[in-house]
Formats: sequence, C-alpha cells, structure tokens
Amino acid sequence: MKRRTFLQSVLASGVASAAKGMGTTVRASAATDGAGTHWPAKCKRVIYLFQSGAPSQIDLFDPKPGLRALHGKELPANVRAGQRLTGMSANQASLPIAASPFEFSQHGESGAWISELLPSTAKIADRLCIVRSMFTEAINHDPAITFFQTGSAIAGRPSFGSWISHALGTDNPDLPSFLVLVSAGQGGQPLYARLWGSGFLDARHQGVQLRAGASPVLYLVNPPGVSRRTRRAMLDALSDLEKEQLEREHDARIASRMAQYELAYRMQESVPALTDVTSEPDSTFELYGEDAHKPGTFAANCLLARRFAEAGVRFVQLYHQGWDNHGDLPRAIAAQAKETDRASAALILDLERRGLLDDTLVVWGGEFGRTTYSQGKITKDDFGRDHHPRCFSIWLAGGGVRAGTTYGRTDDYSYNIVDESGAVLRPTKDVFTKGAVHVHDLQATLLALLGIDHERLSVLHQGRRFRLTDVHGHVVRDLMS
Repeated sequence: MKRRTFLQSVLASGVASAAKGMGTTVRASAATDGAGTHWPAKCKRVIYLFQSGAPSQIDLFDPKPGLRALHGKELPANVRAGQRLTGMSANQASLPIAASPFEFSQHGESGAWISELLPSTAKIADRLCIVRSMFTEAINHDPAITFFQTGSAIAGRPSFGSWISHALGTDNPDLPSFLVLVSAGQGGQPLYARLWGSGFLDARHQGVQLRAGASPVLYLVNPPGVSRRTRRAMLDALSDLEKEQLEREHDARIASRMAQYELAYRMQESVPALTDVTSEPDSTFELYGEDAHKPGTFAANCLLARRFAEAGVRFVQLYHQGWDNHGDLPRAIAAQAKETDRASAALILDLERRGLLDDTLVVWGGEFGRTTYSQGKITKDDFGRDHHPRCFSIWLAGGGVRAGTTYGRTDDYSYNIVDESGAVLRPTKDVFTKGAVHVHDLQATLLALLGIDHERLSVLHQGRRFRLTDVHGHVVRDLMS
C-alpha cells in the first residue's frame, strides 16, 4: 500500500471519532431537530432589527432635559470617573456637554418617554419593553457588533441566529432557518458575512443573505439552458457520488453540503414566492409606508421579515447602517429615524394583527450608545457624539416580553447606569447587577424566552465547550412577562 493511500485510510477511519471531540456535539440534547428547548418557550422565532452604528440613546429613549442649561459646558470629571475614551475624542482639550435638541413626551398607559423623532414608535409604547441600562465593554464598532452578534468580540464564533438554528432547527424545510436582510445603499460602518456565519457549527446553520432585486439569493436561479428537471437530475447524480464519498471518508461536511444543495433546490420555488410582495393588500403598504414598495429599503425588509417569519423562518436578522453620528448629529439622526421609525412600528402592528406577535420576539438596537459630550466642535444646532459603551438603550417586543415597561436608569448625564436611589453602578459582565443589562445578559434572556438554558446550550470545540454567552450571562427576569 502506498503511503498516501495508507494515510487517507487512517484519516477516513478517524474522522468520525475526531468530529465527536472537536466540534458538533450539543450539550443537554439541544439538537437540530426541534428538540432543543429546556423548558416551555414563550416565543418561537426572532426578528432582530440591528441598527448598525449605534443610535444615540440621549436623543431617542433617555431624556435629560436638565442638560439644556449645561449645553456647551464641560462634562464634570466625576461623571466620567476616568472611563476610557476612543482615540477620536481622547485628545480633545474639552468635553462639552451637548444637550439633545429634540423634545420628549410620555406615551401610552405605560408613560414611556420617547423622542419626537420616533412618532410611530411612540404609538406602540405599550407594546414595548425599553431597556435603558444596556452596557458593553467594546468601545469600537467592529468588536462591538461582533460581540452582540456572536457573544465574543473576537471574530469567528457562531452568530446568534446560527445558535438558534442549531438548537431549534426549522419550522419550514423549504427555507433556511436563518435569513439576513441588509438595507441597500446605506453608508456607515461595514458589515461582514461573518456576523451571520456559523463559525464552528455546521455550515447549514449560517445565515442566508437576501439581496434586493430579481435574484434575492446569489446563484439560486438556473442559468440559461438548465431546466428544473435537468437540475433535479444533476442533483440526483451528485447525491449518488457524495453518498459514496461519505461512506468512504465519514466526513460530516459532505452530508451538510448535500443538505445545502437540496435546500437550494427547494428555495428556487419558495424564496421567489415569498419575496414577491405584489399580493399584499394596499392596507399593508399604508401601514409600512411607500418605502415598502422599494426593494432593499428598511421598510421593504421589515415587510419581508414578517412574511418569512409567518412562513416559518426561525431567525430573521435585519441590518440598517448609518447611525454612526460623530458629526452633524441633529440632521443625521433625524434622517435615520425617518427611515426606520414607521416600518419598525408597522412590523409590530402587522405581527400583532396576524396573531404572530405573541410568539415572535422583536429586538431593536445597536452595538453601544453615544456620549453626552460633543465630539469636536459644538454649536447650538450642530454637534456630534462619540461611542459610549457604559449605558445605552434598546427595545424588545413580542413573545414573552414584559410590555409597557422601561427598565433601568441612567444618571442626569446619560453617562452611567444608576440604581433606584440614583447611586452610580459600576456593573461588570462577571457579576449580575440588578438594573444593569450586559450583552451576555441580554443574550441569556433572549435564549430563555426561546426555551433555551444558555448555560446548557454548548458545543465542544477544540477541547473546550463554547456557548453564546461564553462563561457569563444572567437571565433578566424583570424583562420577561
């Protein structure tokens, strides 16, 4: 026997046992066949509206009217308390306070405070759980977004949607369990496919990105001269070959590749039908707004998210860029709010009227917040805000969420998280602090709503167990109904 043949034989025989120790064994029976819940779930699916670039909490959900008398004055040193700054403002001679120029008012029976920039969101205030006390340790965009989406600031881990797909499987075998939609034509911080990648999980759990236009999935349409019947014959022949290879090499990736081929074949019919919104009644477009007619807009993507959720997709991830307002904030954030406010609220109302909101969890938010002080030059009507990881706001709605709630408080400068007495908290990821919500706490809570114990959903990879929340995270029961 030649040395090459001998080594191939040894490797083939060892692949199966090596795979068991290196990466695909799920702890506590969280399998890919829908048997991965650890307790009764409060929701079945997630729609995550990620606002890339970090929306300013102080201009949207965390009003600080007292700062108007301090506009342009120096941020007190005891408020900052030595917290680190980015390289963009660390060398500023002054950190002048920039009061929000926007009015806030209370809405709904809950009395939630919401900015005038979000009139549609204000109308659904009683359906929202607003969290004002999010915090993270990442201070720059790429690690912060990666942290939110994968549980680690270091790239390469499985994304949130991939973990959900891995644990719960799909409700519709003709569609991916994890879909991604990115608003078209938006500038801002770059987004990478690894944000919806499967990392060391099976490749079938990675997010499938849909694009605006006639061909929403790349390479899904048969080329000229190839009929559906011909495609089926090609796949059947390929399947026979790969079954032989699988029996010979025992490589799980071969079976995964075969499954992806078959899914793509089924998607050739299922995806075009769902991305064609011409069957929607006029009332739908009246709800979402005219932008819903334009493929690739945030409004159009919100409508598609509802359609895919209704069809059984487990996790739908939307990304909308452009919230990185280092300068010209009053104009820029108003434009961003106008692009996203109506459609975000419409999605909630649309899910509700279709009986889907009770078991669909919707998340809205970015990767961190913005500073109270101005980055660069400040005038009465023009300023920017730098990155701020110490406190920021998001909102949740739908399945299992405590609606009509505002959770957490910040100080008079929207700079630090405080307790009910107003005392400043210094929360960390390692110890749960009531009133503060770390990124891993949020992830643990969302998993709990899906019926998953974040500590038990783990995968053995390269000699250690990994999970979405790493070795941290606490379920915040106060966010749950």
